[in-house]
Amino acid sequence: MIDHTGIFVSDFEKSKAFYQAALAPIGYTLVMELSAAVTGHTDVAGFGENGKPDFWISRGTPNQPPLHIAFRAETRAPVQAFHAAALAQGGRDNGGPGIRAHYHPNYYGAFVLDPDGHNIEVVCHCPA
Repeated sequence: MIDHTGIFVSDFEKSKAFYQAALAPIGYTLVMELSAAVTGHTDVAGFGENGKPDFWISRGTPNQPPLHIAFRAETRAPVQAFHAAALAQGGRDNGGPGIRAHYHPNYYGAFVLDPDGHNIEVVCHCPA
């Protein structure tokens, strides 16, 4: 089981605002923020739910190639809300909310590119 993961971002403040807005529909909030003085190398921000950060962004040179990160939702409504919120915050559409039957009949996902081109997805595996 994966405990946490993260990506590097070129504009820390812009990406922090993007993820605060985009991940809010799935219940994620900014849980923790640590400065370079604390980490010893760079500023970081951790997002998660129930007070536990499991997705981190770090100030630095963005990962190349850009990464794909998928977050799970329990119903389809948060998938739609994520997509709308991410686009409103400057994300670029990379596949609107819908069924991706080539994965399985109930795979309902939406994809956006974050400010650095990382492919961010929210997916629901449950029937409508």
